[in-house]
Amino acid sequence: MKLKTKIQLFSSLFMLVLVLLVNTSAYFLFYKITSDRELEQLTDQTNLLVKTLAENPDISKEETSELIFAYLPTNGMAKVFPEEGQPIEWLYKGENAYNALEGEFSTTESQVIISPVDGVSIAVISKPIIWNNGEIVTLQVSNNLIDFRETMKNLFYVLVIASAIMLIPSVIAGVVLSRFLLNPIKKLIQTMKENTQHAKWQKIDVENRSQDELYEMEQTFNEMIDYLKDNFEKQEIFVSDASHELKTPISIVKSYSQLLERRGIDNPALVKESIEAIDSEADRMQKLVEQMLSLAKNKQIAVMQQVDLVELSEETTNTFRSAYSRQVTFEKSTDSLVVNGNKDQLEQIIYILIDNALKYSKNEVNVKISENNNQVVFKVRDLGKGIPKEEQERIFERFYRMDKARSRDTGGTGLGLAIAKAITNEHRGDLSVTSKMGEGSTFTLRLPLVKES
Repeated sequence: MKLKTKIQLFSSLFMLVLVLLVNTSAYFLFYKITSDRELEQLTDQTNLLVKTLAENPDISKEETSELIFAYLPTNGMAKVFPEEGQPIEWLYKGENAYNALEGEFSTTESQVIISPVDGVSIAVISKPIIWNNGEIVTLQVSNNLIDFRETMKNLFYVLVIASAIMLIPSVIAGVVLSRFLLNPIKKLIQTMKENTQHAKWQKIDVENRSQDELYEMEQTFNEMIDYLKDNFEKQEIFVSDASHELKTPISIVKSYSQLLERRGIDNPALVKESIEAIDSEADRMQKLVEQMLSLAKNKQIAVMQQVDLVELSEETTNTFRSAYSRQVTFEKSTDSLVVNGNKDQLEQIIYILIDNALKYSKNEVNVKISENNNQVVFKVRDLGKGIPKEEQERIFERFYRMDKARSRDTGGTGLGLAIAKAITNEHRGDLSVTSKMGEGSTFTLRLPLVKES
């Protein structure tokens, strides 16, 4: 069942149930109020009759009958029940005497509405009185509520017609509501189909729209399209750059292998040169692939634990100092600063930043770690030529390198800082750079500090 049908069906059924409840309540409330009024009127007439009989105890039987008959309502009937035997008096007005109405002697007064006889309700008043012969009898005065029946019948017809009149607008309102709700959804579905089938990045026009939930849905869809488009373009750039980066070393390897095949047999120097070049380019390809896999791996959820960043930084610095025989200084403001993170990934950030500083600077590299505003601040400063201001943000992009020729000489792939930035974001930290041309660069890593457990 379509959503449009569900909305129309629900709204119509809801309105139908509501109308039935309201009209049924109105019908029975009117019935109760009107029947009570009829019973009250008959009670007043009966009391007046009893009072008149009590004031005229000496009138004859015929005069008593005439008096009772005079006080009967238009469709009324009166019976007098002695303590024993058949009724001693039976008077009625109107065409129907409703003989089925029963009664009996009683010393208590009662007022009731008897269930319909032939579809007509009957109001009955029973009251003990003293008859003209001094005997205590029960006077039963009843009224055939024919007019009341006609009134209730007319009310029923009016309520049925009113219900029909009320249901028609509700059905129309259901149709209008379903169109109002479903048109944006249909537009969304159509746009999604076009984007899927025709590889478009089409968005929904939300101009001059009310700020409701449907607007929020369309706005969210447009934001999702922008996000998908941006990521798709980045993916295309990533694949293109990766292909380009791999194409160069592959071409070099292929060229040297062909050179070896043609001239390498009788030229040992060429063989040595080719082997070194092939080995160097193979290392570049291996490093590039490893870093690309590292980017993908760092997007996965890593196991977090408490890591002493001071200890980790000092160990990594000592490793570089020993391996490169370079002057790498290390400063710490305290012996322990604990962060919550993945040890291997945090070590990779430190490695990338120090390695990057050593590649682009022949001078001293300074590593410093401290605490500031409940954050661990890790800095790596080099004394290289610096980074132009307009390129400082781009150096964290994949495959971006300021000096491609120099990067090739140093073995750079343009992925290191991108990996460090991705890991930092996963650890809810911040990685930034400050640099002045001719004075060097400082990379700053900030991570939330936690108490050591």
